[in-house]
Amino acid sequence: MQITTVSEFRKDIKTYLDRVIKNFETLIINRGKDSGIVVMSLEEYNSLMATSHELSSRKNELRLDSAIDKLKNGRSFSRDLIED
Repeated sequence: MQITTVSEFRKDIKTYLDRVIKNFETLIINRGKDSGIVVMSLEEYNSLMATSHELSSRKNELRLDSAIDKLKNGRSFSRDLIED
């Protein structure tokens, strides 16, 4: 995570945005007392939204937890795809 001020961000916007995208970093632009802006790549944002959606219902959350437990305990399996 990077933190900068509005003034510093203005001086070198392109470099800051390139780092956000290239390194999957989050940039916080401090705007004063308890005020700021978060900049992240579209890919990172989409990932957060997908995770939020998957965890939006208790039923989905329990299914995901169960799947993770199965993987951790070696109770997973693989199958070959059927090709036409």
